[in-house]
Amino acid sequence: MAMAEDRIVSRDCPATAIPSGESYTIPKGATVQITHRLGGNFTVLWAMGMARITGEQADAIGEEAVVSNSNELSSQTEECSGPPDENALWDALKSVYDPEIPVNIVDLGLIYSLQVQPQNESGNHDVEILMTLTAPGCGMGPAIAADAESRVCQIPGVGEAQVELVWDPPWNQDMISEEGKMQLGLI
Repeated sequence: MAMAEDRIVSRDCPATAIPSGESYTIPKGATVQITHRLGGNFTVLWAMGMARITGEQADAIGEEAVVSNSNELSSQTEECSGPPDENALWDALKSVYDPEIPVNIVDLGLIYSLQVQPQNESGNHDVEILMTLTAPGCGMGPAIAADAESRVCQIPGVGEAQVELVWDPPWNQDMISEEGKMQLGLI
């Protein structure tokens, strides 16, 4: 695992407080410590606590934005006929991370279901996802859900994606995949 890196913020940088989910700005000149680079986003520690900085803001901390095949996928979208590839949908969800835990949301066991709907008027298929969080009070839920929707919408054949947060059954560590448990050192 890489060591955390200190960076000086080069401009005012929008961020999301972890775990409250509140939006705020990390001011230019602040020192942040990058703790995770996951799914194109960054988790940092700074004087006010832990925050998530999206890939679009990466330049503010001296990083380059990581684009997860969005150019390749967008060029394929027009060529797609039929429903989206279900494996591609799951792979897209595996590129989404809880910013506090360095394991993707699929291997964390947060995705309860993924349903591809019949073709809509525009010729695409909508995708409905039931997802939970590790804790019901987690303020990062909307940010994680929006990230999941965005990644799924990049898959050829997808019209819209909707993530619904559910709490039944309650999440527990037994839901983490074997790969996720290995990443977390649980096995």
